[in-house]
Amino acid sequence: MDFEYFYGKQSSQYAFYRIPKQLFTESQFDALSIGAKLLYGMMIDRMELSQKNGWIDKHGRAYIYFTVDEVKNRFHCANDKAVKLMKELDSDKGIGLIESVRQGLGKPNIIYVKNFVGGSQV
Repeated sequence: MDFEYFYGKQSSQYAFYRIPKQLFTESQFDALSIGAKLLYGMMIDRMELSQKNGWIDKHGRAYIYFTVDEVKNRFHCANDKAVKLMKELDSDKGIGLIESVRQGLGKPNIIYVKNFVGGSQV
């Protein structure tokens, strides 16, 4: 493939996922795979849409929907890999950056993306 160079401010033409630098610089996140770190960034991005849609629970916490099928599509991977990435982030089976709550009845899980930096509620 023969790609063009960037000229001037052309790099601002893209949309970007924001991935916290601490995921790469702090030792507490060393066990996370690059894929899980990228998935967390995608989930942070999805939080913006959830807030616009008013997806807030009775405690004031924003949540997202991000299914295993979506992970499979975004990462072009098999089901096992997608489930593994989700587990790495999960509060029950992984590091705790997300909490997945089952709704049942064929509905997708509610996912709370956790803020590891902390701070006050807004």
